[in-house]
Amino acid sequence: MTGSTTPLGVGVVGANPTGSWAAATHLPALAALPEFRVAAVATTNPVSAAAAAEATGATHAFTDAAELAAHPEVDLVVATVKSPGHAAVVRAALAAGKHVVCEWPMGASAAESAELTAAATAADVVHAVVLQGYHSPSVNFVRDLLAAGRIGAVSAVTVIAAGDPFGGGSIRPELAWTTDPAQGTGLLTIMAGHVLAVLEHLAGELAEVSAVVATPHDELTVVGTGRTVPNRQPEQLVLAGRLKSGAVAAVTVHGGNADAPSGFALHIRGTEGALAISPVQAGMYPHWSDWRIELRTDQGLISELPVPERYRLVPSTLPPGPVAHVAGVYRETAGAIAEGRTARPDFTVGLRQRRLVDAIAEAAETGVRRPVGDL
Repeated sequence: MTGSTTPLGVGVVGANPTGSWAAATHLPALAALPEFRVAAVATTNPVSAAAAAEATGATHAFTDAAELAAHPEVDLVVATVKSPGHAAVVRAALAAGKHVVCEWPMGASAAESAELTAAATAADVVHAVVLQGYHSPSVNFVRDLLAAGRIGAVSAVTVIAAGDPFGGGSIRPELAWTTDPAQGTGLLTIMAGHVLAVLEHLAGELAEVSAVVATPHDELTVVGTGRTVPNRQPEQLVLAGRLKSGAVAAVTVHGGNADAPSGFALHIRGTEGALAISPVQAGMYPHWSDWRIELRTDQGLISELPVPERYRLVPSTLPPGPVAHVAGVYRETAGAIAEGRTARPDFTVGLRQRRLVDAIAEAAETGVRRPVGDL
């Protein structure tokens, strides 16, 4: 397929047209990109699979990921099901020799993520993980500012971010399954995982971490049902770390029940100034929102830095936020396939982030500072 102008046939597993993450982000992103066409969709129910095919214009509808992956019109398989099901979809794609895009986190555990990474590397296909902060124009603009020394050498990074809808005393019925850590989805893996991916993409990898987590609620009320479920997931995280560069990092991810989180604040201090960053769109996470970027020099000058248009690599018709950033994942994947190179971020990056989450949990449990430089 290298050098081909024919759109890549995409098979989306988990493409329920009503209320799914795929319907909210992946499918609109794919529809806006001429490099792709949705050739096939799959859900666990034949009725919803047929509805998804009708909504997307896909020719083929399946209830089995392996059948979708094996279809000759499918070049790229996308795993957008719940995290415990990611591994089965990825394995089916690799068995069929297809390129694969997997939602974060790749597996329900670091061990499963390691297995998938090794298999994807051995299969010699393009593999990408949806850490969409890597494709945010704002994130990449700030990354370049730091690399160019706009505020001198980075000495400290502070992030305060919301973890809603995880971490409160109640939980929506469709998320009740996440209260078991073995399922791989919660405040640490999803919300903290995305925040840490943005942090490391901006300023470099962490070298060591210490952490405190809290789980105030042993049981959570399932909204609208009158029942409760046991909870073993961390609800609050405070992390202190040191980057490989020597800079220090402080990260707080606070849980809650809100559908629209309170946003985030990011402050990056350098030897010659600082950047103060906040969300442009309210109720969004750092890896979703466009950023308002304020430069403060050591001479007391304050100016707002707009993100140059050259950083916006997807169609302007896409709404700002998660859809545009997910589209960035696909545009990068198409480029990697066409050019015969590795996508960024690929499964190796996703594996590091998954191991980093586990290292943070271990540091919190033991109270011991944990080296993480070579995860």
